[in-house]
Amino acid sequence: MEKQTLTISKISCGHCVATIQRELQNLDGVAKVTGDPQTKTITVEWQTPASKSQIEARLAEIGYPTSA
Repeated sequence: MEKQTLTISKISCGHCVATIQRELQNLDGVAKVTGDPQTKTITVEWQTPASKSQIEARLAEIGYPTSA
């Protein structure tokens, strides 16, 4: 199981976090998604077949790209 915290500058409220959670949990292999609108971060736990690149691609696709 892998776990990573990602910064997403477009997070502004709990609704943003809920949208991200719903979308990422639809990916096979994503086990848990938590987020904090104040720090503009999400923490994702996943295993194969999910990958970090797949998670980042989904985030960009739904309008919440990760920040550098």
